[in-house]
Amino acid sequence: MAPSTSPAADLAPAPGGAPAPAPGPVATTPRARRDRDVVGLGRARAVAFVAPALVLVGVFLVFPAAWTLYLGLLDYSLTGSGAQAPVFVGLGNYTSALSDPAFAKSLYLTLLFVGGSAVLGQNVLGFSLAWYFRAAHRPVRATLSVLVLLAWILPGSVVAFLWQALLDRRNGTLNALIGTTDMAWALDHPMAVIIIFNIWRGTAFSMLLYTAALSTVPRSHLEVARMAGATRWQQLRDVVLPTVKRHILTNTLLITLWTFNDFSPYLLTGGGPNRESEVLPVYIYKEAIIGGHLGYGSAISLLLLLANLVIAVVYVRLLRTREPEAA
Repeated sequence: MAPSTSPAADLAPAPGGAPAPAPGPVATTPRARRDRDVVGLGRARAVAFVAPALVLVGVFLVFPAAWTLYLGLLDYSLTGSGAQAPVFVGLGNYTSALSDPAFAKSLYLTLLFVGGSAVLGQNVLGFSLAWYFRAAHRPVRATLSVLVLLAWILPGSVVAFLWQALLDRRNGTLNALIGTTDMAWALDHPMAVIIIFNIWRGTAFSMLLYTAALSTVPRSHLEVARMAGATRWQQLRDVVLPTVKRHILTNTLLITLWTFNDFSPYLLTGGGPNRESEVLPVYIYKEAIIGGHLGYGSAISLLLLLANLVIAVVYVRLLRTREPEAA
């Protein structure tokens, strides 16, 4: 009788009770290799589809960053001898910036501006509005939503003009409402003005994001918590916040980066008085454009870019550490 060639015979134990050797690796056929390309474009066509996006990223992101790094190593000015024959100074611009008290003060004001207006202000107010809208009547919800969105969609120059009219010392609307006379709000309290301004204008984004996030909270979980006797605050703390915590981190990352690079304080106070509201974007503008020190301004711009990268990495790591918990 001919020996059996069935799979069962191949897996049968060898004489003497020893197990049969495992089958060897199966060779990959050309068809199996082609099956990995699910779309069927091939490598060349896939690269052709991605190339336009890579070109845009290179032109508008990589090249400006590399050019800023190059200018930061030069004593380069917009006018004079520094414009005709820039001198290579290496890390001189960076050491000058780090030892400049004006830069340290601007960095402190920037952190105060970001922490007060974005991390705390926009986050808390945006979430509070989104939480309130869940149970608010439709007319109230629609009216408040329109008012908040108007502050976000209006052009920055128009909004700055409205706020200057509101805070004007002589004919300002705020002084007329609260009965004060000759109160120069933008001069006496510049940081408070730009922080409140940024909260008022940027809360709409946080409100929209948190409204979408709260819609993902299962109503059954809230009903169970309510039946168990949980108060509204306990429902928020124990049910809602653990569900939307990833959205909170994402929103905080976005508004932090946007506020860190926000130039709108210049429209209100110009960085004054006496640099009391001169955040880093305004400081860079004054040094590079108004002062003409383009190399020095480029070095500070790169430091600002590195600060943004550090913030982004911290938030991304926080998001990744919470992925196992969400799973």
